[in-house]
Amino acid sequence: MKKNFLQKLFDFSFSEFIGPSVVSVLYVLGMIVLAIVLLIVVVMSFFGNAGVGIILLILSPLIFLFYLIIMRFWMEMIVIGYRIEQNTRK
Repeated sequence: MKKNFLQKLFDFSFSEFIGPSVVSVLYVLGMIVLAIVLLIVVVMSFFGNAGVGIILLILSPLIFLFYLIIMRFWMEMIVIGYRIEQNTRK
């Protein structure tokens, strides 16, 4: 029988994991935070030096993709750990 999120959260035997269901939410939140932080960095760089601001504005999509790839890699590593556990249990 599948447990809902709250039942999994208060499962003190740890027979069900909440990690796989939380990873996608964390990934979306991470993308939003990354975009906001990068936007703040670009805007603040214009206050310091317009040349640096323009360079960061041009490079910001590449920087975003680079950190998004890193974040996705770590999220996949977490999911892989859970899948290894599920396959080992079988």
